[in-house]
Amino acid sequence: MPFGQATIRARVLAGILALGAGIPAGAGYAQDAAPDAGAQDSLERARQSGRLRVGYANEAPFAYMDSRAGKLTGEAPEIARKVLARLGIDEVEGVLTEFGALIPGLLAGRFDMIAAGMYVLPERCRQIAFSNPTYGVGDGFLQRTDNPLQLRSYAEAAADPGARVGVVVGAVQNDYAARAGVPAARVVVFPDVVSAVEGVMAGRADVYAATALTINYVLTKVPDWDIEKVARFVQPTEAGQSVRGYGAFGFRKQDEALRQAFDRELAGFIGSPEHQALVAPFGFTQGELPGDVTAAQLCGASDEAPDAQAPAGGLEEDGEAAGNTAP
Repeated sequence: MPFGQATIRARVLAGILALGAGIPAGAGYAQDAAPDAGAQDSLERARQSGRLRVGYANEAPFAYMDSRAGKLTGEAPEIARKVLARLGIDEVEGVLTEFGALIPGLLAGRFDMIAAGMYVLPERCRQIAFSNPTYGVGDGFLQRTDNPLQLRSYAEAAADPGARVGVVVGAVQNDYAARAGVPAARVVVFPDVVSAVEGVMAGRADVYAATALTINYVLTKVPDWDIEKVARFVQPTEAGQSVRGYGAFGFRKQDEALRQAFDRELAGFIGSPEHQALVAPFGFTQGELPGDVTAAQLCGASDEAPDAQAPAGGLEEDGEAAGNTAP
């Protein structure tokens, strides 16, 4: 495929996915001063104002701006709206931020919660607090249909001296690639999912590494394009077990009242018929429910701890639970 054609088609992809790639960071909220760290708790402040700012990165299906509807949507923002409404907070304002800048933005007070489907990882837990997870999922590769390499794992990408792996800045896939031995020079970092898909189509990366849900979502939007999900993808492993990532909401550690109140409401919502109907349009099924895994387990997990990995019978190939065929 000629480079020019790939670029044009990728621009069309950006429009189809309606990810709002042209919206500047911070669009959709008033540029108020950052809250003083010693000021009123964020929960009480949000209840009084009736609104809460959430940071998000443009990555469907987790969180993105639907430019056609003019609405922040995705799994995380929609759950946030439901839970925050139960806390007396009816308005959710989105602050668009590159994924790698979400934690710094939260700590700087640009917003009060991260709603981006962010994985709970011990190194992140040292900086911020997390809610209990809302989903668990594995990884996958997206490639052009004419890709001759047919890479099925990070390990195969590491073993091929010509293979280039595309990742989104700040995403855990960068860590998976590094642990598998993919040299940093062969990891192509993109600012967002649209850029990563464009990079694969244009030949700047051989595969785009992302969650299986992200890849599924892209393919449902462009089913007839010359890209595909790598078949029989082999999940990265740690301590002999397939890795499963768990996504949650992020909070400043001093906002404990907000986190605890959010978790209390979240506990009765995740897995309910209302929750499953809400997230089904984004490709989430019962196979992605987090089960009994908690943020405390994930934050306390070492590289070898089984709590941060797939349970028996969990994700093995294609990032999907056994028997699950997420749309």
